[in-house]
Amino acid sequence: MNFKSFSDFYPFYLSEHSKSLTKLFHFIGTLLVSILFLLYVYTFDLVYAYLMPLCGYGLAWFSHFFIEKNNPATFKHPLYSLRADFVMFFHILIGRIKIFK
Repeated sequence: MNFKSFSDFYPFYLSEHSKSLTKLFHFIGTLLVSILFLLYVYTFDLVYAYLMPLCGYGLAWFSHFFIEKNNPATFKHPLYSLRADFVMFFHILIGRIKIFK
């Protein structure tokens, strides 16, 4: 699938995250990445930078392979997917997206 814009991609991204546990794993992963980023900026310790993709992608990919049972969108659309992770995280924070209905 080719997407002309992020606004075209985001509905597809959400459809690939239909299960509550998938959204929860992504939320936790994005939260951990955000915390690790702040720790890296504060300390400049590269350990935090190395842990960011492990935590973010590790939790997200686990949820896709074992919960959602689909391939992560990041394999074909890495930049849109990264942006969408943070948009979905924010939408969960403000209550626009519910993890558990």
